[in-house]
Amino acid sequence: MPVLVVGAGPTGLTLGCDLARRGIECLVVDKAAALFAGSRGKGLQPRTLEVFDDLGVLDAVLAAGAPFPSFRMYAGTQVRWTRTLHDMLGIAPLDRGRGVPYPDAWLLPQWRTDEVLRDRLLELGGRIEMGTELVDFDQDDAGVTATLRRDGVLERVRARYLVGADGGGSFVRKTLGVGFEGETFETERTLIGDVRAEGLTGTYCHILTTGDVRERFSLWSMPGTDYYQFVASMTADGVPELTVSAVQQILDERSGRSDIRLFDLDWISVYRVNVRMVDRFRVGRVFLAGDAAHVHSSAGGQGLNTSIQDAYNLGWKLAAVLSGAPDGLLDTYDDERFPIAAQVLDVTTHSHRRNFRSPEPGEGSPDIFQLKLDYRGGPLAVDMRDNPGAVRAGDRAPDALCVQGRLFDLFRGPHFTLLGFGTDTAASVAEVVRAQGVRVRAHVLEPDVAGDDTTPTVGSAFRNYDIDPAEPGTLVLIRPDGYIGVVATDPAPIHDYLNW
Repeated sequence: MPVLVVGAGPTGLTLGCDLARRGIECLVVDKAAALFAGSRGKGLQPRTLEVFDDLGVLDAVLAAGAPFPSFRMYAGTQVRWTRTLHDMLGIAPLDRGRGVPYPDAWLLPQWRTDEVLRDRLLELGGRIEMGTELVDFDQDDAGVTATLRRDGVLERVRARYLVGADGGGSFVRKTLGVGFEGETFETERTLIGDVRAEGLTGTYCHILTTGDVRERFSLWSMPGTDYYQFVASMTADGVPELTVSAVQQILDERSGRSDIRLFDLDWISVYRVNVRMVDRFRVGRVFLAGDAAHVHSSAGGQGLNTSIQDAYNLGWKLAAVLSGAPDGLLDTYDDERFPIAAQVLDVTTHSHRRNFRSPEPGEGSPDIFQLKLDYRGGPLAVDMRDNPGAVRAGDRAPDALCVQGRLFDLFRGPHFTLLGFGTDTAASVAEVVRAQGVRVRAHVLEPDVAGDDTTPTVGSAFRNYDIDPAEPGTLVLIRPDGYIGVVATDPAPIHDYLNW
């Protein structure tokens, strides 16, 4: 088979979906008997929603979830304050008209995210096997030989590539011997689980203590269910029995209340805060993605989202190489995702240590929405302009409205998209399409159509890409993962880019 993916969490399932829609056969395996049952990674950031739009699962995600709730902190039974996520970050809400179609972080229990992705994978003709454990593998110049165990029976399978998306304790990473550098907050633990509760009203993240990270206890309303996710911080030597009565005792002691009753514990786990990442994302024909490559504090809701971006970056590159592109394209996975993982680790660690405090004046706010993460200066970012604008090669491609429709609708699918800004790009655009065929879908945007963001006009496209309508002639090539690959004024750099 072309690709064996180990791990049926959000990372492995996203990669499976991306490969399946490109016609690449893959098998996703997981040693667990069923998909993960808890709400653990519950926050989906705007950039992840854009990925889900492209993969065809956004409608299901939006239907099952809800906008991120406000945070409400109590002193006993009295409300001390209520703040939105933007208040907590000290930033203004995102502007939908500035190329951000999904400006709100979305709350969805991880078990439901996994189900949506699994269903889409099967719909696309992909394969998933639960209760199937990878117990050994070795690789050579032509592929990877993996040993799988199903119901106690061993089977050897052959794949061109193997991807380890098997979590923080990754068997694949450990077998490769890849370094996993960073730190463990040895004195801290986090107790997390799903429980029903009586005595609370309203849809919030209910913070039932002072907010001190050492005494945190919060109950998050989970959309589409009558469960809450509880999060309780504690010292390593203070971890209780994993029972609902022990959790109830912590809540009572920390909140000073007796009117909230917890019951029907559905899932519970103790989480040790690790801030670590691998020293490389690729070893020959084996790749690491998601928690297998980097683990974070849960603060800021970055882990699951960064993991999905790993899969989205790797998917189109694996498909391209399996379809004839040079193997060196796969090296760009490490080139691009390594610095992103390091940057996100800094964000999550800073958020963890800041706790519930609002940003200090001049402190700035983290980019938890993941819309500003970029691949500028990387091997797949080519900007030929002498004076690039605010939007450059390597940046996330913004959405906009144009006479052809919404740009994100034009981007959706496994192809590259070429935008010609100005009618004088028509000949260049046609030349690229003739040379590249179905790999590229092209659109010429006319700068002389006036209007605003509520009607299909190209004004927002020129603005969102920071291109002066008075100086048309710019060509912008959008990669299959929604990042700008090339910005140029003639087709030659685009030919070079697409000819690998």
